Amino acid sequence: MASVKPVKQLRRMSPEKLVRHDLGEDEKRTPIPLLIREAAGNSSRGISLEILKRAARKCQACDLWKNATQTVFGNGSARARVMLVGEQPGDREDIEGEPFVGPAGKLLREAMLQAGIDLGDVYLSNVVKHFRWEASARGKRRIHKKPRQSEIDACHPWLEAELEALSPQVLVCLGATAAKAMLGNKFSVSRDRGKVVPSPLPCVVLATIHPSSILRSPDTESRHAEMEAFVRDLRTVAQLIAGN
Repeated sequence: MASVKPVKQLRRMSPEKLVRHDLGEDEKRTPIPLLIREAAGNSSRGISLEILKRAARKCQACDLWKNATQTVFGNGSARARVMLVGEQPGDREDIEGEPFVGPAGKLLREAMLQAGIDLGDVYLSNVVKHFRWEASARGKRRIHKKPRQSEIDACHPWLEAELEALSPQVLVCLGATAAKAMLGNKFSVSRDRGKVVPSPLPCVVLATIHPSSILRSPDTESRHAEMEAFVRDLRTVAQLIAGN
């Protein structure tokens, strides 16, 4: 099993405590905790996913918002036992404002159904909430670009807050970007995919590939093999939540 350096353990935070958490120094940007407090208003029940989603619409913690259509926050049941985290929204997600609604999302849902995971028991999100892209050579398509570490770091408070509000039983990191964001830069998905890994988070954590990598398979045979392996990883998730 890999030796990893995971993110710090989450703490229960009231709206008042959250606003004082890691405010930052840039006066030109509204700190994420302040956005959350403003969205929470006078609520004394803690931070809900709906409050976080409303607050994230105004997020300018990094420069990605400038070229994105909108913030694409997480989506799913507030009682979901499984949280799946990918890298960032893509073109369709940026347009529709929901995570995993493009081809990779369709494949992910097919895989979860094959693995026996109830889609109503799932919350989907991304490490980065805005689409990072560049124009194609002819300028007619928006091509995905991997987010910078600074952008991942700037967006991390949203991910922490989502985990805090949801309290899932199982966290699944989809792809290397998500896995490294949650489990440290030394973590290798190819080496430890589908395995429960050590983490101080109050849930079971494991990682697998991002479904978009299956779509990039060079031929039908390799795509079928990758899909089978992906479903096998997700069956581990199904078994974990079935056994509580």
